[in-house]
Amino acid sequence: MIEYRVDDLARRAGVSVRNVRVYQDRGLLPPPRREGRTGWYNTSHLARLGLISRMLDRGYTFATIGELLTAAQSGLRVEDVLETDDAVQTPDSAHLSRADMQTMFGDDVSDADLDRGVELGVIATSGDGYRVDNPLLVEAARLLSAAGISLSRTLDQTEAVRRDLDDVAGRFVALITDRFLGAGQDPFETDAATVGDIAELVNRLRPLAHQTVTALFTEAMDHRITLVMEEVVAKHGGDAAPATDR
Repeated sequence: MIEYRVDDLARRAGVSVRNVRVYQDRGLLPPPRREGRTGWYNTSHLARLGLISRMLDRGYTFATIGELLTAAQSGLRVEDVLETDDAVQTPDSAHLSRADMQTMFGDDVSDADLDRGVELGVIATSGDGYRVDNPLLVEAARLLSAAGISLSRTLDQTEAVRRDLDDVAGRFVALITDRFLGAGQDPFETDAATVGDIAELVNRLRPLAHQTVTALFTEAMDHRITLVMEEVVAKHGGDAAPATDR
């Protein structure tokens, strides 16, 4: 992957180093990868700077750019940002009634959707309601529902992502098992010392694998968000108001 120091990034993007800092401080540009005291930016940062510059040239303000980037990241439609401030609030309690679910996800939420959420481990039945076992997924589903994306479709993607992540986990584990367990070797015949080495390596690898997958996913999200916003600029650029805080 190509990486740049801040001055090289600014020069390639045609902006000042000061503007790079400003965009980052305002949350428009993701922070760089840190190596000691040096920040390293990549091609996703370069693409994002180009997008910000084009949006500013079309008359968008910093505030609007930030809202649109957040909208794209959360799955919201542009219209949700430009036309309404309404939002459905998640109940504070971890116990949600059927009525709470309907408030969060709309009248179209079905018992089948909720049963599927239970099967996926997102929620669990609790008395006459539901207990939230994965609040991050529930909040993500709420945001998508507010954007007009059905809970059923979100659950489809949740199930698909879970399968994909199981494959990712398998790849990491295979790096270890292929090293310690030869082809065709019966794992039950592995000596105790080797089993201990495998367990220790797995435990040490687990947090590093998590950080690696998170970093790669963040980079992929930034790339996708930039592509989405390019389409937004092309479609809505003519409607932008004059910039006031560039």
